[in-house]
Amino acid sequence: MTFKVPSVSDRLGKNQFVTDEEETHIEIDNSICTSQCPEKWCVLACPAQVYAIQPDGTTIAEAAACLECATCLQVCTPGGLKWFYPRGGFGVSFREG
Repeated sequence: MTFKVPSVSDRLGKNQFVTDEEETHIEIDNSICTSQCPEKWCVLACPAQVYAIQPDGTTIAEAAACLECATCLQVCTPGGLKWFYPRGGFGVSFREG
């Protein structure tokens, strides 16, 4: 008997995201991000690929895709990112593990 391990994409596809349209839980200070962090560690480290660099060099975040692991907060230049868990009832609900 062969057992197929589900891919990461398949597992993440079972998560439910409830987006808070009134209040985001990720705020980027691009004045710090662009001047003090040429590496853009959040873009490189985020497992959900929440962060992207715009053509003008600024960084944006798609908070609705956030897995709430706070990896970005750990690697970010101090002051470049405000991150907190979403308000109750919002954010990610994990379906697998």
